[in-house]
Amino acid sequence: MRHRLVFAALVFSLILQVSLAQCQQLTIQIEAGKQVALTRADIEALPHIKVTTGAAGASATFEGVALQAVLEKAGVEFGQALKGKRLASCLLVEAADGYRAVVALPELDPAFTDKQIVLTFLKDGKPLEEKEGPYRIVIPDEKRMARWVRQVTTLKIVDVQ
Repeated sequence: MRHRLVFAALVFSLILQVSLAQCQQLTIQIEAGKQVALTRADIEALPHIKVTTGAAGASATFEGVALQAVLEKAGVEFGQALKGKRLASCLLVEAADGYRAVVALPELDPAFTDKQIVLTFLKDGKPLEEKEGPYRIVIPDEKRMARWVRQVTTLKIVDVQ
């Protein structure tokens, strides 16, 4: 009987870990309609960036990765490939609650701008709280936080017609 309880607890624990990992998965839809799913480990393996902001009247330090690096990991090309019709492409950032915001692709490319757009997963050294995470977009130099999307679930490359 005791072995059955231990086995049941192990199975429950495994199922819980798998479901938590899926919640921290980020879906990226690139130009060809192809979808790529990145895990938390995939994202955390990219070079980290820390930014300190005074947003909403309180100072906070966010840690994450360049949004451009996440998109490149999924197969989106920048640099010399970002020209012509691709300049009319944008990134649609979608949140778990249905909130959406747009970022033009040139805003992400260091060949066009020094602006930093960060996909964060830590705030003041701790994982983002449930109402913010597991991922949040942070754009430190923006005056309004309207594109600081919380609970990011999906990134879509969209062509503007």
